[in-house]
Amino acid sequence: MPAKGQHRKPRSLNRLTRVCIAAGTGGAALALPLVSVAHASAAEPAKAPAASAKAHQYTVVRGDTLAKIATAHHVKGGWKALYNANKKVIGTNPSLIRPGQHLTLNTAVAKAAPAPAKKAAPAAAKKTVSASGYSKPVGDAAIGTPYHAEGSNWSSGYHTGVDFLVWSGTPVHSVAAGTVVHAGADGSYGNDVIIRHADGKYTLYGHLTNPVVSVGQTVASGQEIGISGATGNVTGPHLHFEVRTTPDYGSDIDPVAYLAAHGVTV
Repeated sequence: MPAKGQHRKPRSLNRLTRVCIAAGTGGAALALPLVSVAHASAAEPAKAPAASAKAHQYTVVRGDTLAKIATAHHVKGGWKALYNANKKVIGTNPSLIRPGQHLTLNTAVAKAAPAPAKKAAPAAAKKTVSASGYSKPVGDAAIGTPYHAEGSNWSSGYHTGVDFLVWSGTPVHSVAAGTVVHAGADGSYGNDVIIRHADGKYTLYGHLTNPVVSVGQTVASGQEIGISGATGNVTGPHLHFEVRTTPDYGSDIDPVAYLAAHGVTV
């Protein structure tokens, strides 16, 4: 008995014509189902199996941060998604990754977008810079410990800056154009960057995972100068931001008031 089903081949046109002639007025009723089957077979080709997501692995090397790895490998969701996918390997502190650890990158890796004919990115970046040329160091992050909070945790008896609540791996930006006068280890500040500005003031960015600028380098307002972390004397990841009249400890002024005077509200 011949096999039944939609994948059965239709008879040739000559055979179909003979069936119609033999059936008389009922030929249309016999011929139409055959035509319908042929159309159904053509309209429903076998579907190719969906491509399975390929796992991506990365081995941590010295100097790596989650932000650097996520950027280099175009990880969708950035460093936070990378951390969430590897909590069992990294642990509770995303700033403490160790050489030799094997990290699973997001299975859906974002493809780098083709370069547009007209560069629109610089214009978008300038939206965070005020008319006076100043900007926020870490976007709209909230302030944890305010300026001049009293306590025995600080050698001066009070907090000499403000702490922005950000996870380790957050890009940190210079609040204004200037020249880097220090970049690296700095005692209880951990790794920090100090920048001298045109008005004679200095800004300090403390507890960084690592700086991405060097001494003597000229930076622009809003330029990335480091990656936030939890180095030095800290209880958790954050950015310590300070404004000074000299590059030395003890010459601090109110950083919130300083930014406000230049059109930036935090």
